Amino acid sequence: MATAILPGELVPAQHVNLKLGPGLLQASTTESPILATRAGALHHSPNGARWWVESNARRYVPAAQESVIGVVTARGGEAFRVDIGSAHHANLDGLAFEGATKRNRPNLKVGTLVYARVSLAHKDMEPELECFDAQTHKSDGFGELKGGLAVTCSLKMCRMLLDPSHFLLPFLGARFPLDAAVGVNGRVWISTKDAQTTIVATRLIEAVDPDGGGMDEAAAKIFFHKINS
Repeated sequence: MATAILPGELVPAQHVNLKLGPGLLQASTTESPILATRAGALHHSPNGARWWVESNARRYVPAAQESVIGVVTARGGEAFRVDIGSAHHANLDGLAFEGATKRNRPNLKVGTLVYARVSLAHKDMEPELECFDAQTHKSDGFGELKGGLAVTCSLKMCRMLLDPSHFLLPFLGARFPLDAAVGVNGRVWISTKDAQTTIVATRLIEAVDPDGGGMDEAAAKIFFHKINS
């Protein structure tokens, strides 16, 4: 159960493999206390290994190990500059892909969508991205997003969609073939069998978004049948 927390409050997070998400800060030593840096709802995983603070922020603040959807804005040398909706652009190394070598690197063009994981996030440095699982070095679904459509929504909506118990994506997937990628930075990528179906899916996401229509499950199902008829 989430509890309300304010900036500066101590967080009782303890775990052998502790990972801190957005809104929490710990000094360089493991014995240092963990403090909240933003107001919101304090959450943790069932085993207490991961802790984070959810708040209705307007701008995404990068945190390590979070999945994001970015847009390539420039290429310089062996790396790419990627807009992830934060205060600063992120860096994506050309070798940060499954199987990438100096002779075999992805050739991403400006405007390309990528699904990536934040590998480095620090308040005094630009964020860095990678498009593979750090443990297996497999793509694990990360990389270039081809086709489909990216929709912008609230940060809260993205976290809702990442919750396995949320109704929306299973509801859509039961009605037509669907590929989706959810970035916690306020972007969702949808790809379906045709453009019309993709637009239906994106309109439903916008309708359920708390910062949009805020529809519940019953209202969303009625809305779906109305726009899909």
